Amino acid sequence: MRGDEETFERKIFGTDGVRGLSNAGALTPDGVLRLGMAAGQVFQRGEHRHRVVIGKDTRLSGYMIEPALTAGFIAAGMDVILLGPVPTPAMAMLTRSMRADLGVMISASHNPFHDNGIKFFGPDGYKLSDETEAEIERLMGEGRDDNLAAPRDLGRAKRIDDAGARYIEFAKATLSRKLSLDGIRIVLDCANGAGYKVSPTVLWELGADVKPIGVEPNGFNINAEVGSTSPKRMQEAVLEYRADIGIALDGDADRVLISDERGRLVDGDQILATIATAMKKDGRLRGGGIVSTVMANMGLEKYLGHHGLSLIRTKVGDRYVVEAMRENDMNLGGEPSGHVVLSDYATTGDGLVTALQVLGLVVEEDRPVSEVCHRFDPFPSLLKNVRYKGSDPLEEESVKAAIAEANETLGDSGRTVIRKSGTEPLIRVMAEADDEALVRRVVNEVCAAVERAA
Repeated sequence: MRGDEETFERKIFGTDGVRGLSNAGALTPDGVLRLGMAAGQVFQRGEHRHRVVIGKDTRLSGYMIEPALTAGFIAAGMDVILLGPVPTPAMAMLTRSMRADLGVMISASHNPFHDNGIKFFGPDGYKLSDETEAEIERLMGEGRDDNLAAPRDLGRAKRIDDAGARYIEFAKATLSRKLSLDGIRIVLDCANGAGYKVSPTVLWELGADVKPIGVEPNGFNINAEVGSTSPKRMQEAVLEYRADIGIALDGDADRVLISDERGRLVDGDQILATIATAMKKDGRLRGGGIVSTVMANMGLEKYLGHHGLSLIRTKVGDRYVVEAMRENDMNLGGEPSGHVVLSDYATTGDGLVTALQVLGLVVEEDRPVSEVCHRFDPFPSLLKNVRYKGSDPLEEESVKAAIAEANETLGDSGRTVIRKSGTEPLIRVMAEADDEALVRRVVNEVCAAVERAA
């Protein structure tokens, strides 16, 4: 790394890899090709034959991005193994198990089909550091090709067909062998995404009566009124089928939301509280608490405190959660969106594995989901997004003044979190407090200031 690392301004990588409109910006065939060449050069470490594994979700643009990435890595001298559609957590797991130097997931997660993205995983299965991403981006900007492979050293590509089967066995192994899902009726929403084949198979093989929805991807319908970003269909299906639980994954299956048997939503905060107390009871929770982001509800923090557990908050983004978990030797972390990291099993969020941990508790305790997963009453909160063009509205003095006034209004009874989205041109305005009307007023006033400046 160069000495000016900290001053290098990244323009391509966001909070979760590269993401944007397909066939535009960095996600044109040329941009993706250069990204593959640069990443391949950065991960040329040692004299061994280097290997990269590539997975993708079900977006149409994956057919364009996958071959462009492949060409870039081959030009850098890396052998490429193509896995086809697999969940992001499967990608992270297979990067380690196949002893690859680099793993790549082509996905824009919960975004609509017209977006896509590229997530990188190092040989340890963890997402790359800011410094490594900056180095890749710098090589792209410099257009360096003097370190590309000689003709005889070009990489090769092959496709394997059993990646899904490997993940299925891994996921099943995270549920205790003494437990069975026999007799449990599950509505499973796969968001027409990467988990549409493997996730229903896992639950069925564990004995569940599975009612799948969102399992007919066509390249365009990923996350379209299905999945964890649109859980209403899943909640309605729970009531329709009289199911015991509903499980909604997102497009790349690294996050999950749950519905109880009454059709009520269980978000990531409640899931974290449920799993944390169970792990503490079993003596499996390390570090005396969990990690979440600044978006975690104050009710979660209060609940954990009552149980003698701490909450470490990070910037928004699962990789920041993971970094804090590793730094503090903790094995549980996540986000309200349902991105839960169980590091005893995985290096990144895994929606299906998280759901299996909840299902295990439901079976063990022999109680309905509504009782197992409702751990605290959340503080009233409100999140609104304001789209902007051009410069950052948060730098405007009028917006800064509105935020300062909001914080003063809430005082010690609440808090605000106002930030730029890492994946879209949005300002996210969130506030929470014990007074719902006050929360609504504060959020609306800050949003109005941002809109005037946008």
